[in-house]
Amino acid sequence: MSDIHSLAGPYVLHALDEPERATFEQHLSGCATCATEVAELTETAARLADDTWSVPPPALREQVMTQVRLTRQLPPTRAVRRRRAPTRWWRHPALATVAACLLVAAIAAGVTYTVQEQRLRGERSAAQQLARVQAVLTAPDAQLRTTTVAGGGRVTMVAAPSQDSAVIMLAAPPPGAGRAYQLWLIQDGTPHSAGVLASGQGTATHLVSGLGAADALGLTVEPAGGSAAPTLPVLAQLTMG
Repeated sequence: MSDIHSLAGPYVLHALDEPERATFEQHLSGCATCATEVAELTETAARLADDTWSVPPPALREQVMTQVRLTRQLPPTRAVRRRRAPTRWWRHPALATVAACLLVAAIAAGVTYTVQEQRLRGERSAAQQLARVQAVLTAPDAQLRTTTVAGGGRVTMVAAPSQDSAVIMLAAPPPGAGRAYQLWLIQDGTPHSAGVLASGQGTATHLVSGLGAADALGLTVEPAGGSAAPTLPVLAQLTMG
């Protein structure tokens, strides 16, 4: 838990297990930065209890935050540095043994560093994703829209123009082998891709950013990986505002 500062958000949202919570609370007593961040996030969370901020129901918020926490984060890529092969000195047995030990140690250290770095980046990405979702759900202008999906299921949207983002929750049957649900932002009748779910995935929580002047959100089924333009018919459509 080397990047303990990133746990402020999950701590406020009660998303830490007991050992993590105990460790963070011990750290919190001596870290003014984290204490300030926790106080601000706690104040934001408390606003959820105010009726004037309850457009997205609290139960929905908890459901969304749970789904986001369970979403597996894509690991960042990292270039692997190639090492030069030894030249003449490797022919000496003792030097070769020492060199082999050093090489193994260096590779082990490099692998450990890479794994830790990826884990930390994953934790930071998850915390940032949670913060962005929370900002949408607690925004004063957040609006809830929901409709059925042709063929079964339902799609729900919480859109917050002040955050230029929307949280989309889809619960629909799997689209079939080699097929995927794709979201579209529609402005003046022109659709722009807003994200493609994994092949065969029918249930998901997705954060869409860059709403701009979009006036609707559409849902279609496309070949796995998505399409440049929607394949008709549109299975569901939600209007903005």
